[in-house]
Amino acid sequence: MKKIFKNIEDLMIELEDTNKKKVFTNGCFDILHLGHLKLLREASYMGEILVVGLNSDNSVKKLKGDSRPINNQDYRASMLEFFEFIDYIIFFGDETPINLIEKLKPDVLVKGGDYAKNEIVGSDFIKKNGGEVKIFKFVENYSSTNQIKKIIKSRIDE
Repeated sequence: MKKIFKNIEDLMIELEDTNKKKVFTNGCFDILHLGHLKLLREASYMGEILVVGLNSDNSVKKLKGDSRPINNQDYRASMLEFFEFIDYIIFFGDETPINLIEKLKPDVLVKGGDYAKNEIVGSDFIKKNGGEVKIFKFVENYSSTNQIKKIIKSRIDE
């Protein structure tokens, strides 16, 4: 059964006796779309345990503005729970997941293709500790922001 954690300490206790290859990725996952799903599934193939860092509602507001998130953090976590290839979900309230990355010390850090390797938060830490940073190919025309804009435009055009 998948577990959702609100703090890193509880997740670390859960993982303390495992020597399995850990993969970490993160995001807001506000409105799930094909790009998210492909990234998450591919990330799961890169190791034995997939941990997804999920921005808290306050964190999403800081990054995306006061109109976001569309879906609250519990809803977003519940949606991610449906995917068998995700092992753990951990909330984080900071603007970046660097604190999670430094405590979790994943073997692989995965981000979407809309980032360059030097822009990925935690990439230096991962490489310094012998891990890998992987960039998943960007799936064109899919983003939560674009979906929201499309919905707003369709409502205006009615």
